[in-house]
Amino acid sequence: MRRLPLSEALGLRTGARHSLHRLYRPADLVVLGLGVMIGAGIFSIAGRQAATTAGPGVILSFMIAGIASLLAALCYAELASTIPASGSAYTFTYVLFGEVWAWVVGWALLLEMQLAAAVVARVWALYAARTLADLGLSLSLPLTC
Repeated sequence: MRRLPLSEALGLRTGARHSLHRLYRPADLVVLGLGVMIGAGIFSIAGRQAATTAGPGVILSFMIAGIASLLAALCYAELASTIPASGSAYTFTYVLFGEVWAWVVGWALLLEMQLAAAVVARVWALYAARTLADLGLSLSLPLTC
């Protein structure tokens, strides 16, 4: 249950002898995040499933998800203003709750990115299968579902 002292967390940003070159600007990261969140996944798979199986509760579920996202963003902004260190939820969890919970959060972040990448890859596979079908090439059933 070791915790990262706040002074060391701040030193990660300001006191390091070596640092990585910043490749992405904040605007680039915002565009990347939006691409994952509202990219091909929400407009294709989620929309199709909502239209065919969910019924009128879709609007309410999107409103609840939006409110939850807003509250999570406000919590994250509060943590970022309290602990001004570069990092993510992993760093904040390491400072506040300790090493074990930071490990859990780190793996949750990895799984979240894998899930988002899988959804986008699935939609691109559907686009490719549809394009091949339009060109007259037949695919087996597992590839087109």
